[in-house]
Amino acid sequence: MASGCGLVGPDYERPPPATPPTPAFKETDDSYFRPAIPRDAIDRGKWWSMYGDPALDQLAAQVDVSNQNLKISEAAYRQAVALVHQSQSPLYPTIGYTGSVQQQSGRTGSSTATASVGSSTSQWSVGSTLSWEIDVWGRIRRQIESDAAAAQASAADLMSARLSAQSALITNYFSLRISDERKRVLTESVAAFGKALEIVRNQFNAGTVSRVDLAQAQTQHDQTRAQLVAEGVNRAQFEHAIAVQVGRAPAEVSVAPAPPPKDVPTVDAGLPSALLERRPDIAAAERQMQAANAQIGVAVAAYYPDITLNASLNFASTMLSALFQATNMVWSVGPALAGTAVDGGSRAAQVEGARANRDKTVATYRQTVLTAFQQVEDALAQQRILQQQEEVQRLALAAARDAERLALNQYRAGTVPYTTVITTQTTALQNELTLLGIRQSRLIASATLVTALGGGWRDIELPPPPPIGGLQTSKELHRKSWWPF
Repeated sequence: MASGCGLVGPDYERPPPATPPTPAFKETDDSYFRPAIPRDAIDRGKWWSMYGDPALDQLAAQVDVSNQNLKISEAAYRQAVALVHQSQSPLYPTIGYTGSVQQQSGRTGSSTATASVGSSTSQWSVGSTLSWEIDVWGRIRRQIESDAAAAQASAADLMSARLSAQSALITNYFSLRISDERKRVLTESVAAFGKALEIVRNQFNAGTVSRVDLAQAQTQHDQTRAQLVAEGVNRAQFEHAIAVQVGRAPAEVSVAPAPPPKDVPTVDAGLPSALLERRPDIAAAERQMQAANAQIGVAVAAYYPDITLNASLNFASTMLSALFQATNMVWSVGPALAGTAVDGGSRAAQVEGARANRDKTVATYRQTVLTAFQQVEDALAQQRILQQQEEVQRLALAAARDAERLALNQYRAGTVPYTTVITTQTTALQNELTLLGIRQSRLIASATLVTALGGGWRDIELPPPPPIGGLQTSKELHRKSWWPF
């Protein structure tokens, strides 16, 4: 009877985004953009494998196992599923039972009697109760619909947390590898400046240069050594961050130095409309819209009376052997109706509040879509512009190295002061460190783009609503595909 009744409140229909997706991303239409090494065939489930780094593969695999923030989201999802099962329970009758045994005593006899006779009796009773709310107006089913959509949103939040944890790990890993490279460059510079310092010292001892040249060479050498020492702090912090991302104490994780990836892979952004299907945060926002929409039906159902079927069966007897005889049985069965006639506008306010909450989730969904498009466009712009910047910076570094070589030869020939050598050496070092910074930005931008595109996640991976015992809740809840595209 309950499954055949209608549901009050509006049925869910997904509203369109604030602006329809364009045929292509703006940045992908730039004629200057050329993907360096496409990785479209890479399985995006393990999208970090496109960098070809075994150490990164090993660390990224530990995120799903040990990351504590991910465990928080996973527990929240299980809690949301349990709430769905809890909200389903009113669809079925609630059966209770009672039982008791009492011993009663008293005295018999007249007041003139010299003695009275004491007596006692036993009272045995067993009973059962049944209560079943008939979901005529669909309040229970709307609540199930809302909780099921919220559970799906929680599952999407879990996927979003997983993608965020992977992205954070990869960002810290690339930063650590660039730090390793910076330490290598600084170490080589310290060695080179040390040799230059030795040359100047020998010249000073020979009386061919002044103490100023020696002091300048010493200053340059010591400053570079200080940079090398300071870089150790950055590397330690990145390594500690990686340890936390894989759910381990920093003392338990040690990443051996290694060079960063030689190539920066690029990934085709695809169609903007496909972004709506592969961003877990968009999926979560869409599911929250249905959850809020179903709550309108829950609020509207409060205008109608609750209809409950109550039944009870009790046996009572002074003798246990005769307890279940028909003469000792008392039963009752019948429907009950309860409703509110006047509430001072409370129900109207609840409906209005539910509608406002639904409108809020619609705005949140549309804002999430806009933010997703912005993040993809930003990452595409970074990928394109940083590639161009790196090419220009390589030319600048080559020129700086050539100037350094010429200045050192001229100084040895005595045609330029040592300040010229220091200037060119410092310029060359800064250009090489700048190039490493650009490479770091490119690596992070490539990971950011994959994250902005949703990684390897697809909306079809979202768990279906939990089964509800064959009773229909709403046409949307029982669709074969929950995603309304």
